[in-house]
Amino acid sequence: MSRRRAASLFAIVLSLGFLPVSARSGGPSSIKAQDLKEWLSYIASDELEGRAVYTAGLGLAAAYIESHLRAWGVKPAGDRESYLQTVRVLGVKATSRSTVTVQVGGETRTFKDREGVTFPSNAGGKRSFTVDHVEFAGYGIDAPGANHVDFRGRDVKGAAVVWLGASGPKGVDQQMHRRLLTGRTRYVTEQLQAVASIGPQAAPLDPAQGTPAGGSNAQGTGAGRGGEPIPSADFTTAQRLDRPVPPRITAEDAFFDFLFSKAPTRYDELKRKADAQDPLSPFRLDGVKITFNIDADYEVVRTQLTHNVVAVVEGSDPQLRSSYVAFGAHYDHVGYSEAEVTKDGSRRPPPSGRVAPGAVDDRIWNGADDDGSGTVAVMALARAFADGPRPKRSLLFVWHAAEEIGLYGSRYFADYPTVPIDRVVAQLNVDMIGRNRDDKPSESNTVYLVGSDRISTELHDISRTANGDLSKPLTLDYEFNDPADPEQLYFRSDHYSYASKGIPIIFFTTGLHPDYHANTDEVSKIEFEKMTRVVQLVYETGARIANLDHAPVTDNKGPRAVKATP
Repeated sequence: MSRRRAASLFAIVLSLGFLPVSARSGGPSSIKAQDLKEWLSYIASDELEGRAVYTAGLGLAAAYIESHLRAWGVKPAGDRESYLQTVRVLGVKATSRSTVTVQVGGETRTFKDREGVTFPSNAGGKRSFTVDHVEFAGYGIDAPGANHVDFRGRDVKGAAVVWLGASGPKGVDQQMHRRLLTGRTRYVTEQLQAVASIGPQAAPLDPAQGTPAGGSNAQGTGAGRGGEPIPSADFTTAQRLDRPVPPRITAEDAFFDFLFSKAPTRYDELKRKADAQDPLSPFRLDGVKITFNIDADYEVVRTQLTHNVVAVVEGSDPQLRSSYVAFGAHYDHVGYSEAEVTKDGSRRPPPSGRVAPGAVDDRIWNGADDDGSGTVAVMALARAFADGPRPKRSLLFVWHAAEEIGLYGSRYFADYPTVPIDRVVAQLNVDMIGRNRDDKPSESNTVYLVGSDRISTELHDISRTANGDLSKPLTLDYEFNDPADPEQLYFRSDHYSYASKGIPIIFFTTGLHPDYHANTDEVSKIEFEKMTRVVQLVYETGARIANLDHAPVTDNKGPRAVKATP
């Protein structure tokens, strides 16, 4: 760190330290637009060079957050009584002996991994189980906006779901519905609670399996810091390698020929229709049993280190203070471009995202909204709760690293928490709350809530009551909560790492805009007054949860709210 940077941070600590807690007032009224602007002006400054993971810029952001927490008297909750939790991002080589055994009537065939079927490299921990409920789900997607729904009236909970047609049916635009098409395996196993997914060999990669080696954030064979060679990895993950993962396999024609050999419609006819993108009628595969034997060994060949920032404000109730309401945001962004402008002067290659028209000379992706806005929002929440009044439960604050390259910080925290994860009763995630969706003035009062009713109806109701009690309620829009939302935002930010553990969540966002992942996502475009009101809504929601005499009831009814409501 340069002397100037160190002196700047030291001055911040001193100035904050001279303001005693007794002289500050907490609660939602302490959340001020001018504070958010001051903090964001540093977090999204060129000095932090886009806050890419594994860079000095992200370290400066962590130090800035930490200096404020210390001055505000917020308790560290990272490793070894510090504010930092080391996140280990692993590059892994896999050796697979996994198999799938199919029984159709009295005949049985076994298919080995990469001999008729292919398991993902990250297949999870060793286990074996048999399924006698097998459903053919046509194209395996629900896209009501395109007039196509495969799962209407079909209960696939506990089933192995088979689907065909990697390109999807006619009428489902591949570009518009790209995330629906690539997320089919995750949709059926994690949303519809199927126990396995089987798709065609040409199916697009499901990002839920972890980042493959060779991705934008992966390192192939190369030299380590000491010059030693680093073997290439099959996948990158920050999660436990022994966790159970629903089998999500792809299969070749021989597998499907046998699987559909006694079906009312045989595979050659289904494949012909799928190739032509014609309608495929779902049906149950009666008399079929499938045994999945997951047997893989993993060798860690690379470990990269980054940090979450973690802090706690202790609750006031002697019994309830051992449980937590969690607040989170990611404080990383995508960095800066190392490349120079091309010879014709038309563009500068970006690190991840795009160069906005007229901004070819700007090499830094500042990430003011994504997610500088969430970063400083959680700072404001931590100060407001630290200054009081203290609710009954404790408040957990986590600034997650590496969201932009695979939710690694939140996935690591969920698997290796610094507080008991089963004592976290809800998680409120804040990501991109500083703008109007598509920069439309008509969106000036709107905030989007995602996931609020999926795990706990009570949590959803609490958030609505909290909004109604604001002096100027926001318009709550649930468009992105629709499981058929083409953007699939439910899966794309850090709340999902908590939801996958069964923790009720709410994701607060004001939506995407033209500067999303562009080098023009800058502080000058942030709507600070609106942003302040959104943060106050998050505060009021969290305070109500923290004062409940019980954890929000988890009924797991799934998404129901899909429209805008006041």
